[in-house]
Amino acid sequence: MDLENQQRVLDLSEEHGAENIIVLVGAGEGEAAGLAAETVTAGDPTYAGPLTGVSLGLCVYHVCEEAVKEEFDPDIYDEQVGMMEMVLDLDEIAEEMEAIREEYTKYC
Repeated sequence: MDLENQQRVLDLSEEHGAENIIVLVGAGEGEAAGLAAETVTAGDPTYAGPLTGVSLGLCVYHVCEEAVKEEFDPDIYDEQVGMMEMVLDLDEIAEEMEAIREEYTKYC
């Protein structure tokens, strides 16, 4: 997660309260999704950005997880995400996101 997005997440959490924020990531592989999820839950693991040492515990999901997918209009989801689903390792992504939520999330 780049430094600008880290700052946006931090600002929104301070403005609205971490318990009112849900972060959706769309990374193409489990490791990248997990890194973004860890950043908004436990803090920036690279020690480079505004979330370094900041444990927000935010609720975080990948856009392809079933719990999230069910919230979208199926036609719009298929149009916007459907093609990517065919090439992603959805099980790997779901496992990575679940592990991060179990370990670090405070607000889901």
